[in-house]
Amino acid sequence: MTDKASHRPLDAAALDQLFRTARTYNGWKDIPVSDDLLRQVAELAKLGPTAVNALPARYVFVRSQEAKAKLAPLLSEGNRAKSLSAPATVIIGYDTDFPEHLPRLFPHADAKSWFAGNAAAIEETAFRNSSLQGAYFILAARALGLDTGPMSGFDKDGVDAAFFPGGKVKTNFIVNVGYGDPESVFERLPRLAFEEYASIV
Repeated sequence: MTDKASHRPLDAAALDQLFRTARTYNGWKDIPVSDDLLRQVAELAKLGPTAVNALPARYVFVRSQEAKAKLAPLLSEGNRAKSLSAPATVIIGYDTDFPEHLPRLFPHADAKSWFAGNAAAIEETAFRNSSLQGAYFILAARALGLDTGPMSGFDKDGVDAAFFPGGKVKTNFIVNVGYGDPESVFERLPRLAFEEYASIV
């Protein structure tokens, strides 16, 4: 049963930390991020909803110098330095084999059969829901006091081959994680007015 307390809005400071003053960082303070804290972020993010509880996102936390050296040449030139300086870079992928887990994750229906032989539905479901999980990951990191720098701009096939061998997991996007350097933040760009992107009907 949902407790009434869960319907209380977050206070202004929490909304600032998650959205209003949170920013995308391009540079990082030399402060380490522990494996335990990264695990906490992932464990918090996995609680967000996904279709049929599919949980298709797969994470590779790039931390070692060896792993960074493998990733760096696969990044666009503009993303390379900031990723090398980040305490951790998270490759967020999606598992096209996610239906194999549905008997355990969605036990009250035969959801696995809904995807049998339907590669298009598998790809669409995995990509859409791993994108959701990537957004949850960013918010979970912010909620736990970390800063993030999500990125496109990489050789997708190269990253897949280097970090998701086997072909079942594919890269969606990449996020740098750590304690951001305020000097690395660009001025916030404009946002659309409500009437430009939404309607209430």
